[in-house]
Amino acid sequence: MRKLTMQELNRLPVADFKATPKSPVVLVLDNVRSLHNVGAVFRTADAFALEHIYLCGVTGRPPHREITKTALGSTESVAWTHTSTTLEAAQQLQAAGYQLVAVEQTTGSVQLPQFQPTLGRPLALVLGNEVFGVDDEVLALCDVAVEIPQLGTKHSLNVSVAAGVVLWDVLNKLAVFQ
Repeated sequence: MRKLTMQELNRLPVADFKATPKSPVVLVLDNVRSLHNVGAVFRTADAFALEHIYLCGVTGRPPHREITKTALGSTESVAWTHTSTTLEAAQQLQAAGYQLVAVEQTTGSVQLPQFQPTLGRPLALVLGNEVFGVDDEVLALCDVAVEIPQLGTKHSLNVSVAAGVVLWDVLNKLAVFQ
């Protein structure tokens, strides 16, 4: 066994990547304060070829040195939009027919292994602020909340880690990798 070389990984140039079909999923970052988290989410969105990222409220936006450091160029390959509030982005996505899914611990949340995305309907995953989670007004618009099962003593995962876990699960369920 050996590590693959960059040539063997056969990654697309940014222009070609932008022209390829995307996974039917967008991410909505609800007032995510850490610029490192924002950069990590960009990198994950690139890895899974997501349609778009919505950066809402105080969420940092490119270009920014701290985002760029973690994103490793993915701010150039992943489409993004900034909205002044998360509610604004959620309402736009809802009107466009997206299934709004909060990644949040709620009284009615569905454990991630049991969650089944609606086939044929685009999906918007809403990830909340590192301290306060998904805004209550936005949560009220969501079709469902999904929760990542955890066995440890902490109450939550880092928002960028949660994004990766949920995306991997959802994209597998949507058979994106087949």
